Amino acid sequence: MQLTDPAERLTREELRHLQLTRLRATLRHAYENVPHYRAAFDKAGVGPQDCSSLADLARFPFTTKDDLRENYPFGMFAVPQDRVRRLHASSGTTGVPTVVGYTGRDLDTWAEVVARSIRAAGGRPGMRVQVAYGYGLFTGGLGAHYGAERLGCTVIPASGGATARQVRMIRDFEPEIIMVTPSYMLTLLDEFDRQGVDPRTTSLRVGIFGAEPWTERMRQEIEERFDLDAVDIYGLSEVIGPGVSAECVETKDGLHIWEDHFWPEIVSPGTGRPVPEGGHGELVLTSLTKEAMPVIRYRTRDLTRLLPGTARPAFRRMEKVTGRCDDMIILRGVNLFPAQIEEIVLRTTGVAPHFQLRLTRRGRLDELTVRAEARPGVSAERRAAATSDIARAVREGIGVSVAVEITDPETLGRSEGKSQRVVDERPELNE
Repeated sequence: MQLTDPAERLTREELRHLQLTRLRATLRHAYENVPHYRAAFDKAGVGPQDCSSLADLARFPFTTKDDLRENYPFGMFAVPQDRVRRLHASSGTTGVPTVVGYTGRDLDTWAEVVARSIRAAGGRPGMRVQVAYGYGLFTGGLGAHYGAERLGCTVIPASGGATARQVRMIRDFEPEIIMVTPSYMLTLLDEFDRQGVDPRTTSLRVGIFGAEPWTERMRQEIEERFDLDAVDIYGLSEVIGPGVSAECVETKDGLHIWEDHFWPEIVSPGTGRPVPEGGHGELVLTSLTKEAMPVIRYRTRDLTRLLPGTARPAFRRMEKVTGRCDDMIILRGVNLFPAQIEEIVLRTTGVAPHFQLRLTRRGRLDELTVRAEARPGVSAERRAAATSDIARAVREGIGVSVAVEITDPETLGRSEGKSQRVVDERPELNE
């Protein structure tokens, strides 16, 4: 192992000093330039001057996705609009997305941490990288793209979908690295089989997979079927995008968090209090270097734990994310909420406002069935049309394909309390 990034050679003491310096500057920047943070800090009775150690950050209030939505679109920005060089956004549960902005320096930072992640995965300058994450407002495609270019790689901007073409590009352009969701990598595997091509004969040597949880069993299958190293990358748009943390190919034992840019905490999902060292809980992240939109103690809702560094000793590791503590469904790399389905069901002619989401696993892939009730007296033709309407609206509006079943009236369960919108019939993730 050769550590070429100066930050990776820091001692823990040197890193802690850098983190505290950057944290205090970030708190001042947020307090002075973001009305939300000024009000939140004042309400909690704390200010930037009260942070004299990293432990003091626990006195500051959390930031949640609702805070970002309530300040839509640009209320969380800490710089004037003329300094913002890029906007990204995630889909919203009720039509209100979360919007993030980047200054030129933020884009440099983002490219730097993704480049560091690719190098940790085994990437090197001159390698060809096929980016099969979606481009656009989603941070995956462009984040991977600029990080690979920063490392000195040749980028093949394939984007998502067009599976047969993806396989053709792998065969013709001979990339050494592919960056994609793990579930879509399995779809590519099926396409190789359909074309009668042995995936072990391709040029691929490294797969960098993110945007959804995936298991050790899936890693083993991908590595055996493709004869490559499969490593994990983690990020979220609210914090920066992909590149918050990454696995190292030498160990594949969890994702090293690039702590010179992001400060991690683990808290109890229920109480918000810190868990004992090494304990499982919800990951909370604070940005240390972002200019356009700093985030203070952002509740990711992702469940994991922190461990000491190994291949990159300066940085702690986070265990693979095993799930989330809210109701978001991650289906083949796309974030989906029951409220989004509800909006579609409610505007579909002939369908009653009662629905259920059924999660199953067929083979290696998760599948979602939307079950909705027909209104009394609706014809068979209208039911068939409603089935198509809902499937199309989900595909076009959310970006994922689902099965749809229109049931007879009064057949779905009712609840006197909160409705059980999601029925998860998948086996345990780590079985």
